[in-house]
Amino acid sequence: MVEFRVFQSTKKIILQAKMFTSILRNSYNTNRVAFNAIRSFSTAQKPINVNSLVVEKTKQPLPKFTDKNKLIFGKEFSDHMLEIEWDINNGWSAPKISAYHNLSLPPSASVFHYAIECFEGMKAYKDKEGKVRLFRPMENMKRFATSAERLCLPSFDKEAVIELIKKLVLLDQDWIPEGKGYSLYLRPTLIATQKSLGVSASNSALMFVIASPVGPYYPEGFKPVRLLADDRFIRAWVGGSGAFKLGSNYAPTIFPQLDAAKKGYSQVLWLLNDYVTEVGTMNMFVLWKNNQGELELITPPLTDGTILPGVTRDSILKLAQQWGEFKVSEKNFTMSELAKAIKEGRVKEAFGAGTAAIVSPIKSINYKGEEYPIPIDAAKGAGPLTSRIADTIMGIQYGEIPSEWSVVLN
Repeated sequence: MVEFRVFQSTKKIILQAKMFTSILRNSYNTNRVAFNAIRSFSTAQKPINVNSLVVEKTKQPLPKFTDKNKLIFGKEFSDHMLEIEWDINNGWSAPKISAYHNLSLPPSASVFHYAIECFEGMKAYKDKEGKVRLFRPMENMKRFATSAERLCLPSFDKEAVIELIKKLVLLDQDWIPEGKGYSLYLRPTLIATQKSLGVSASNSALMFVIASPVGPYYPEGFKPVRLLADDRFIRAWVGGSGAFKLGSNYAPTIFPQLDAAKKGYSQVLWLLNDYVTEVGTMNMFVLWKNNQGELELITPPLTDGTILPGVTRDSILKLAQQWGEFKVSEKNFTMSELAKAIKEGRVKEAFGAGTAAIVSPIKSINYKGEEYPIPIDAAKGAGPLTSRIADTIMGIQYGEIPSEWSVVLN
């Protein structure tokens, strides 16, 4: 009788949590309208003027990599960087490209105390003919602008920033390693620089872009990962900031990630009241036979603000819809449902998706102490769909597959 009552009580708590989450999901759009109404004050008086760009070429070039196969993500940086200052009275200053250098900020700057900072991750590629390309840069700028709005940082002309990034990339194009899988990683960043303590919208800001040469995420082929579905930690919640690319969303994930690594797992599968959200710093995809017997590619939706709107995520959805070979859905699903589908043999593939790896195949998930294996082609280290997506997107990025997504710079 006692066990039955405990079970009933636990079940009631879970149902209440799911009902509360559902209510919050439904109210998200209403909250979004309210947010839009209060953010407009951050609009700059003077827009970014590409024609006023000042270029000061470095007089002391940085040591350049000699062996591209030894490149480590984010450890080396190109010769130049882009900077644009903003303040509430004058708007955006003249953009400047100069030698890569340290920033000089007061210790009272808002970014240090209240994490008022957002960023983007994108890449420049060099194709077989030596042409430099960007992959869907406007999608990155749209998300960058949305993240800035969420932090009450200044708005900016997205096209202008793209043009300035192009100029930076072309200036440092010799830093783009040649070969498929190699690229120049670009990190646009916007930080609050107000020189005072107190939680408020910053009256000054700095946008900067740095570049780092990087190699293939999987230099020797796919390496499928093991995940730990851990409900002790929550990456994002309804009404929070999970849908924005903020530094404050990433720092709290380091501890759970290290904890998972100690247990032998590559990434954390983030849950919210048992609902699957993201995997590590990537969007989550599952190819399965759903309860209706349909082959379906599924990923959590963007409707409640807990999921980052990944550019790779959007690209995968659009490609899958174009192929028209299976159902494509953006909808919520629980880890319990996924575990059940794995046990019933209905899960065909699962993978994470993001700029760094494009796709990262998943070979197993540990959930409540039980290991749930996911089918993997041992020869390729990934399932057929995962491999196809990687090949297609990479083909577009390097100009092998014609697409408007690939923007040529020279």
